[in-house]
Amino acid sequence: MKPVVLLVGRLRDVIGATAKELEHMPAKWLGAHTREEVLEQLEVEPQITCAIIGGTLDDRLRGDLVSIILSKRPDICVYVKDRASGPEAFTGFVKNIVDGMVVPA
Repeated sequence: MKPVVLLVGRLRDVIGATAKELEHMPAKWLGAHTREEVLEQLEVEPQITCAIIGGTLDDRLRGDLVSIILSKRPDICVYVKDRASGPEAFTGFVKNIVDGMVVPA
């Protein structure tokens, strides 16, 4: 079964490009850009394995999202990307996390 990964970020084009670039990986990609979208994804998709939060969101919102995710779904691993590497490093960050989750057959 493919892990379900929730990508959270302010920049819609970065989230979309990451999912497209990594579509070859054994994962199902979901996206969210706001607090409300994160809540909706948590409600409708019980198979979410991890959430990856980008670096372009405000720190207060990122903290709020971590708290919301873990309070509603303590089974989900949450990863928060640094700001310094910029949006262009988001795809590599996501790839490294998913590579570590997927066990070769």
